[in-house]
Amino acid sequence: MDPQTPLPSHLRMSLETGSPEPLGASWDGNGVNFSIDSPNATKVEICLFEEADSKEETERFTLEAKTGSVWHGYLRGLGPGSIYGYRVYGPYDPKNGHRFNPNKIVLDPYAREIARLPQIDTLSYSYPRDDIKSKFPEEAILQMDERDNSSVAPLARIPTGLSFEWIGDTRPKIPWEETVLYEAHVKGMTIHHPKVPAELRGTFLGLSCEPVLEHIQKLGVTTVELLPIFQSFPSARLFSAGLTDFWGYNTLSFFSPDLRFARKGKEKEALDDFKRMVQSFHSAGLEILLDVVYNHSCEEDLYGPNLTLRGVDNASYYLLKSNDLMHYVNSSGCGNTLNIHNDITKNLIVDSLRYWAQETHIDGFRFDLAASLLGSEEDKREGKDLITILRKDPVLSDLKLIAEPWDIERYEKGSFPSPWREWDDRFRDSERRFWMGTSGETNFLTEFLSFDARSTLGKSPERNIQYVTCHDGFTLEDLVSYNSKHNEANLENNKDGNDRNYSWNCGEEGKSFNIEVLRLREKQKRNLIVSLALANGIPMLLSGDEFSRTQNGNNNAYCQDNESNYLSWDPSSHERHFFSFLTFLLNYRRTNPTLRTARKVFGQKEEIDLTEKWFDVNGNEIHPNLLEGLPFRFFSRFLEIKSEKEEAYRNGILVLINREDEPFTYSIPTYFQNHSFKKILDTSEEIPFVPSNCYSMVHYPMQARSVCILETHLRAQEG
Repeated sequence: MDPQTPLPSHLRMSLETGSPEPLGASWDGNGVNFSIDSPNATKVEICLFEEADSKEETERFTLEAKTGSVWHGYLRGLGPGSIYGYRVYGPYDPKNGHRFNPNKIVLDPYAREIARLPQIDTLSYSYPRDDIKSKFPEEAILQMDERDNSSVAPLARIPTGLSFEWIGDTRPKIPWEETVLYEAHVKGMTIHHPKVPAELRGTFLGLSCEPVLEHIQKLGVTTVELLPIFQSFPSARLFSAGLTDFWGYNTLSFFSPDLRFARKGKEKEALDDFKRMVQSFHSAGLEILLDVVYNHSCEEDLYGPNLTLRGVDNASYYLLKSNDLMHYVNSSGCGNTLNIHNDITKNLIVDSLRYWAQETHIDGFRFDLAASLLGSEEDKREGKDLITILRKDPVLSDLKLIAEPWDIERYEKGSFPSPWREWDDRFRDSERRFWMGTSGETNFLTEFLSFDARSTLGKSPERNIQYVTCHDGFTLEDLVSYNSKHNEANLENNKDGNDRNYSWNCGEEGKSFNIEVLRLREKQKRNLIVSLALANGIPMLLSGDEFSRTQNGNNNAYCQDNESNYLSWDPSSHERHFFSFLTFLLNYRRTNPTLRTARKVFGQKEEIDLTEKWFDVNGNEIHPNLLEGLPFRFFSRFLEIKSEKEEAYRNGILVLINREDEPFTYSIPTYFQNHSFKKILDTSEEIPFVPSNCYSMVHYPMQARSVCILETHLRAQEG
């Protein structure tokens, strides 16, 4: 029999005790071991289905064995490709946190492959509902719905167990100081690419096509951070509104790739497609990180459906309010929060991460709303908190680990120890205010642009992921085109999304045909991206910003499966110019010896041969610690390293920054009287990156709202 073909229902199988490990369903060549962790359950049944679209199960088997809190059994004779779900028995007592309902088949929390997604139907709920559009009174939840959900339940498939051949695959292991991140969405990146075969657009294999990889390499990116690729499922609200969960931050299964990114008709091969994509990236010298969501699931709040964890053991997997066990702690803002204080939930998360790391060779993870993953003080003291577990894990600690260090209740910047890195929203907001606001923010200069370890003591910027834009918020184009969010398309009356964007439309809201407004917007984009490239942390770009992608002012386009989130691969002239500028800038950042040295040694205590100086508009040197107390008009920063071969020769860069609306002539400080200069770029110019030859300089004409980079060389015969 083909191992992909389920065993016919008329062939009886024998149930044996089996093993509590590993959790999930695993085939050994003779049968399948089932194991599920449910401390409060009283009985667990395996339900087998003939086909993914079957309306009811063909057979049930009761797992008689229980080790600790784990129910297990071994079905001899069952093979790969078989389709299954669980019925979990126990108290239906919502007031005490229990939502067991054996009338509802639920998905295995460790399912490796999704055979059928749940349908959004009234049968999917543990309590009686007659529609999915309106919320019911809480009293309705107290009554158990006895209707069977077999026809609409989510189902898993036993994987073949065949191993993918990782021929010659090696993780690039790019050092952090050389890393440039690029946040992208599988479908949004590829759905409109003209050189990606039509059948691969929007898929894992589409993302690994040569034209896409060449684009990423040409841009100067080293590491792609993919928006969630775990199997997600939209909320009832989105479904009722005709929208979808495009971003994927609504996880259904923590072990299964999202079927949206599989080739049509080849859904069973989704995991292998994902592995081929990773292998292609590694062959191109590129890394892939996964944005993972372990703070909540797609089961929503107390009114949500029973799809997986809620029906397996609600009180164990979810964090419930201590004084009201019917309600969920909602630090995720999505209705529920996973209970990371419970060992079975911590095990679920660690097992999921290890699975993706070992099975797919992924290079690291970015943790959504990671503040929700921080343990109690007692757990931290005993080293039992999830963050410490991951930091010390022999498989995971060697990968790139990035925290979004907040949730809707807590801001925990600085709470994630090495080797963790953290998203830095302070950089995002400070830079935006610096370039967009009406008053200067010199703390942006001292904290984020300075490489002087003395002036940044204790701030550890080398551990920060710095960004101007990300998926959550305005794109770069919209940041300079809108003063306010325009989220009407999300059908929430424009109430969703952040109201503090620190954006500036440069004179007109939205699309403009005013040449001066358009020129200012382009210059502002260049200023923002240059400041990011010159900062002291690890830069991250948003996919599509290189082509000036717009979301038409929507700063929360999570549910827009349309042009708002799709890259256009037929850019206009000014968009091509910006792409060329960004490519040139990142290449200069990567190859300039001064910037390379500054990034590599930043924050080290030992003495290094790196000089950093700040000058005001009059050419007077200023200690960086004093910058914050000065009114801002213009400052310049100088970085210099000595040549290892010739003591008299030095290489450095002088960065001129004018954030004001008026131009002026900058007098080069007397410190540089023996230097020659080479202009690298000036953001005020239409073609801002035409490097000049070296020449002596006394003055430089600084235009309004602009940045200039001058490369300096100390003439040996005069020095």
